[in-house]
Amino acid sequence: MNTLIAYFSYTGHTKGIAQQLQELTGGTLFEVKPATPYSDDYDTTERQGRKETKDGYRPELAEMPAELASYDTILLGTPNWFNTVAPPMASFLADSDLSGKKIALFCTNGGGGLGHTVADIRAICKDAEILDSINIYEDGGSGARGNLSDWLKKIGVIK
Repeated sequence: MNTLIAYFSYTGHTKGIAQQLQELTGGTLFEVKPATPYSDDYDTTERQGRKETKDGYRPELAEMPAELASYDTILLGTPNWFNTVAPPMASFLADSDLSGKKIALFCTNGGGGLGHTVADIRAICKDAEILDSINIYEDGGSGARGNLSDWLKKIGVIK
């Protein structure tokens, strides 16, 4: 199985989870980045992110992964931004042909759970198979690796 681990991370929590998933699967890491980076100031980015998600804004991305067609499975990482995927991840999903791909979401959050991220991904990726998702509080804590391994087994990415 050829696996892409595509993630957007602002605080670093999602990136840390993506790196653990790469170690567990041997998949290819790809960081989704907006062409114009967000501010380093958390409050500024929170206001901008709130407006972008409310408006359905999808920012231009710095780059897209090479040879996306060669991947069977995409482990998709995003923080929960106002109950949905972060705008750069929405851009990645909308700008990619994910027909026939298996997509499994790992969603980091500060207490908001999955929100409606799964429903939003389904709406954007109508021709993809959406596998079970995993909800991760902040960086997942000391049990993150075990929980990720269990999730990957459950969705059939590793044995």
